[in-house]
Amino acid sequence: MAKSTTDIVFTDLDGTLLNSQSECSSKDYETLVSLKSKNIIRVAATGRSLYSAHKVLSPEFPIDYLIFSSGAGIMDWQHKKILLSRKLISEQVISISNTLKENNVDFMLHYPIPENHHFVYYSTGKENADFERRIEIYKAFAEPMFLSVETFGAACQFIAIIPNDVDLYNRIAQQFPDVKVIRATSPLDHKSIWIEIFPTTVSKGLAAKWLCEYLQIGSLTSLSLGNDYNDIDMLNFTASSFVVENAPEDLKNKYPVCGHHNKSGFSEVIGKIGE
Repeated sequence: MAKSTTDIVFTDLDGTLLNSQSECSSKDYETLVSLKSKNIIRVAATGRSLYSAHKVLSPEFPIDYLIFSSGAGIMDWQHKKILLSRKLISEQVISISNTLKENNVDFMLHYPIPENHHFVYYSTGKENADFERRIEIYKAFAEPMFLSVETFGAACQFIAIIPNDVDLYNRIAQQFPDVKVIRATSPLDHKSIWIEIFPTTVSKGLAAKWLCEYLQIGSLTSLSLGNDYNDIDMLNFTASSFVVENAPEDLKNKYPVCGHHNKSGFSEVIGKIGE
């Protein structure tokens, strides 16, 4: 059940607000517009970079704020102003890179916000179709890691791509106690695990908390909707939390479930406000 008073709504994009064609349904679009008339703040929270988010959201898309790169950045969408950006310092970049190489893992290293759609990549040479597909998609912004990582400087994040092996993910994740490790399901093949590594100050949940404090809105009047593991911190932060029908079973066993992302599940959740 959603709280009778809701002041701010957070929604994931891919697989949640956006359908399988990476589009927002007309029904959900109208629902977003209607929230403004009710003075409810609308926030999209995505793992996409700012550049990638602009590929699926028009400049006039009806949201007030965008949490991007899994919480590494926050933009005032109406004024197109970045309010917050986080980064890994050079020493962290070197240490993380060395550990990933020791684990024989393919990874990308992204430049700081707002240029974090640019990245260098390290390939082990193993077959990794999802890794190769991401490089192909962003080939205009990707280059092999020719130079030593010691010269790279600060970074927004790492993305390591591994097979759908939770035990392998856990073994790798536990080697990074001093940074934030976020598990995400690949939006490309919908199977591979993306290991996203950020500063400890980064997650969708921490970004949601920062934004609520910035807007002087209490978390008790917040609501969120997600579909994947990188939404967990956000779902745990808000007072009312839901996942769409297409979410993994273990998430559907933990949170209330609404309709499928291809059937305007977002509008269904908003309709529950006040019930």
